[in-house]
Amino acid sequence: MNFLDNPFSTTTIAIVLFLIILLRAALRVLPEWERAVVLRLGRFQAVKGPGLIFLIPVIDTARIVDTRIVTMNVPRQEAITSDNVSVSVDAVVLFRVMDPKDAVVQITDYIQTASLIAQTTLRSVIGQVELDDLLARRDKINQQLQRIIDEQTEAFGVKVTSVEIRDVVLPEEMKRALARQAESERERRAKIIAAEGEYQAAEKLVQAAQMIAQQPAALQLRYLQTLSEISSERNSTVVFPIPMELIRPLLESTMRDGTPQPPAKS
Repeated sequence: MNFLDNPFSTTTIAIVLFLIILLRAALRVLPEWERAVVLRLGRFQAVKGPGLIFLIPVIDTARIVDTRIVTMNVPRQEAITSDNVSVSVDAVVLFRVMDPKDAVVQITDYIQTASLIAQTTLRSVIGQVELDDLLARRDKINQQLQRIIDEQTEAFGVKVTSVEIRDVVLPEEMKRALARQAESERERRAKIIAAEGEYQAAEKLVQAAQMIAQQPAALQLRYLQTLSEISSERNSTVVFPIPMELIRPLLESTMRDGTPQPPAKS
């Protein structure tokens, strides 16, 4: 008898194939980072996964949610700082889904919503700070952005882990003004350093003069050392040594004139 002519065998094969297809639709394997939000006849049933999960065909529907950290680029935003400087700023936001149920049930598209919230928050925060703070205190502004965005996304199960301002673009005239300001600051610091060096050198000269006044032999030794250095050089300079006894009275007179004298006793 032909196998195809047996209606029982044909029905059995059809049933087996149907059961295989049904079982394939009912069983799903989710990786570690995915969760399935199961709706049964349109109502929330459970959050399943990871691993092997079972769905009732036709009755159950599942929305798969990725719980890994998502890196989202915030488009460049035009804003005006509190000191009326126009800037262009872009940022990057790192977030992840902490509650898959709220991410599916509470909102249509949590990724797009998080992006829009990040854009409006970025413009708002930039408008509250001055340009100097935006350039010098970026870490603090990043923390403020993260806190504000996270408070708003918490309602639909999204946790913002980090916000980083990537680039701040200034108008050309502002760039030139900042360059002039930086050059003036460098010149000011150089003058301060030079003045401090002159002050220290003057202190050393005063100390040397006091030491010579207290130790007259030190001046004689320095005089002899200078003569030795000059004579060791290969040049045509002629040195005529002058005895220290001839110039010591002049030096002592100069030191007395430059040193404040105590008031005379009446």
